Amino acid sequence: MTKLMSVIEAMENRWMRAWASGDLKELRSLTSRRFRLVMGSKPCAILDFTSWMAAANGRFTCSAYRFGDIYVRDVGSAVVFASQLTIKATLDDQDWSGEFWVTDIWRKSRVRRQWRMVERILSRPESDRRVPAGIRSLQLWRPS
Repeated sequence: MTKLMSVIEAMENRWMRAWASGDLKELRSLTSRRFRLVMGSKPCAILDFTSWMAAANGRFTCSAYRFGDIYVRDVGSAVVFASQLTIKATLDDQDWSGEFWVTDIWRKSRVRRQWRMVERILSRPESDRRVPAGIRSLQLWRPS
């Protein structure tokens, strides 16, 4: 699992660097044609692969990013990556910088067996500090 975690973390950084540098060729090579970007907003918004690539080409840009704690889980035919994500970004020339929670799903392509991102879910984190404490109090296990 440690090897898989380092592979997926490297893929995440490649994907984010490609977006931040405007390298659409690299971004396209790391993104599945079945890709969906789901924005955890009210109401939620979804971009497909074609819409995402068009947006990443100028309307939705990222100039810097930083991951927080990283969680990677192998779920059989896919791998889930989750982390806090701080980005400096613009959406239609409006500042869209801030902290997000990102959950990405990676799957190996069928032909070349290369990792491709198939889904990204972005949402704003809950700011009420009572929520994480409340959720942790529900855990039947305790972290070591």
